[in-house]
Order: sequence, then C-alpha cells, then structure tokens
Amino acid sequence: MQQKLRKLLKQSGLEKIKFKGKFTALKIHFGEPGNLAYIRPNYAATVVSYIRDLGGIPFLTDSNTLYSGRRSNAIDHLRAAEENGFSWTTTGANVIIADGLRGTEFREIKINQKHCKTAKIGSAIADADIIISLTHFKGHELTGFGGALKNIGMGSGSRGGKLEMHSASKPAINKKNCISCGMCIKYCPQKAISFDKEKNATIDYAKCIGCGQCIAVCQFNAAQVVWNQNNDATGEKIAEYALAALKGKPNFHISFLMNISPNCDCWPANDAPIVPDIGIAASFDPVALDCACVDMVNAAVKIPGTALTEASYKEGADAFSCIHTNSDWRACLKHAADIGIGKMEYNLSRLKLLKKVS
Repeated sequence: MQQKLRKLLKQSGLEKIKFKGKFTALKIHFGEPGNLAYIRPNYAATVVSYIRDLGGIPFLTDSNTLYSGRRSNAIDHLRAAEENGFSWTTTGANVIIADGLRGTEFREIKINQKHCKTAKIGSAIADADIIISLTHFKGHELTGFGGALKNIGMGSGSRGGKLEMHSASKPAINKKNCISCGMCIKYCPQKAISFDKEKNATIDYAKCIGCGQCIAVCQFNAAQVVWNQNNDATGEKIAEYALAALKGKPNFHISFLMNISPNCDCWPANDAPIVPDIGIAASFDPVALDCACVDMVNAAVKIPGTALTEASYKEGADAFSCIHTNSDWRACLKHAADIGIGKMEYNLSRLKLLKKVS
C-alpha cells in the first residue's frame, strides 16, 4: 500500500510543486487516543519521504481542539499524537501544533467572504510555504462527512477560529465552573473580562469581539461556546477558512477512504466502517476530491449491521445524510465552489499501479 501511495503521488503530478527548500505543512488529524480509525502513520511517512526526495522540508501539523479533550492544548496534543504513532522516529517529520500551546497563536488572514471577513489560521499553517492535506474520509455528526475541506478549514483554525465556525455569537461564562484563576482576564485582547463581586469571571459584551481566546485558555470549562447556528452556516464558514488556509500557497490533497467510520476521529472510540475500504484518492482540487469521495462511498456496497444500515438506509440514498439527518454536506462544497476553491465536477481516473507477475 505504501508503494501504491508513492506511485499515486507521482502519477497525480505532485512533482509539479516546487518543494526545494520550502516549509511544507502536512495537515493531518492525529486521532483522539482510543480511536483506531485515523490515518496510520506509515502513510504519513511515505508522503514525508516523497516530499523530502523533492527537496521539501515537511512537518506534520494540526490545530488544537475547541472542546476539552486530549488535544485541546499543545502538550496533551503532542502526547496524543505520539501515542497514536506520529513521531520523528515513525514518520521522519516533526509534529508542530499549529496554533501553539494554548491555541492562541494564529495569523488573521483577510478573505472578505459571506460570513468571515478574516480567518484565524494557526500560525504554523499560515507561515508554511506549501499545504498538503492528508484526510481520513469518514462521517461527521456536524457536517455530514469529514473530508479534505473540513480537514483544511476547521483543522487549520485556531481555537478562536473554531469558535467562529461553530457559533454565531460570543462566548459565555458558566460561573459554576469558574475558579477565579484569572487566565481569561490575562489573555483577553479587548480587556472585556473582569471579576464580579463573587470573584467569578464576567464578560462585558460591549467590548467582546468573540475571538474565543477565553475559551482557548480556560482549563475548567467555564468559558464556553454558545451553540446557536445551523449546520449549513458552519459548513460555509469551514469553506471560507479553507480558502484562508490555502490562500496564495501551492496545495495538494490526499484522502484515505479506509475505515470509513460514521463519526469523526475526534471521538475517543470509533464505530464499525459503513462500507469496505475503497482506496486512496488525490487531487489538486479539494472540492472535486470531496465530491469524488462521497460519490464512491455512496456507490460502494454497504456493510450490514453498521450505523448506516441501522439508520434505515435505502439503496440509492445518500449514506451520510441517512446517518446524520440534520446535516447537509452539500452546503460546504457548494460554497467552496462558489468562492473559487475548486469545482464540484471531476474526472475520476483509476490507476493500475501493479504489473501482473508472469
């Protein structure tokens, strides 16, 4: 499989990118410990080796999560990545957490789009010369499926950026969880947070800009996201953040249609795959790649007894809409095409990579 991946990269034209001396961000999801559906580090090692042969300087990266888990700060995130096999020893590349220790290191990139005028992209991704996405294609409870666009858009956003994509409002303080540590006050760029008479943090919404820094630094779940927008708006914001992450940079995208689980790799466990392994797909166009991947999953034989068939799946229906009935993955792809990231039309070439042995 690793030999096949290397041949796929060559035949897909990755060598057209001038890698020599360029910092190359390999945007990947390291998987929440306990989940076993994520991309295996062996495949990352193959891509790293290929880019090094072309003279590039690759590193593996992802931004911290908005929710409180094993990847919400750089220390825990690095440990989680290493537990799941992502290290210099196994991949030949360093792991760099894109938005820093607390999720507050980002570059604000101007895009002037429908939802976002600027996007808060993790500094390591924003400062890279080239972006290569390695995506485990699977279902997702918020966006229907998690493909290249979600990996790039949501995954490249800092914790404050993730707040912007998930929510249409400003954060709130759960006073029951507040321990009066003052971290939110220290890191608020607008000086919008102070202690009330009971020494609980309180937000002055006249000053608050909704940057999400308080959520990023709070380790006690006192500063919280207010969930108040529909999934279509979230999908469109993900597309806009993908536009920001890729802006002005050569980019290439690889999707692994393996262990196609019904939910995100952010969960500390994974459900059974809904279809058999399909293979690996690659493209310079992340929109076309996502479209091709979802079509291949929908065309595949469905595995009985999984989350898909238990969701009363009917032959010919869209698999991801059947599992996640409140999500419409088309919103993200359509908006991505409208703002010029790529096209929803594609040509699918199936490569014959191995010669017959006589």
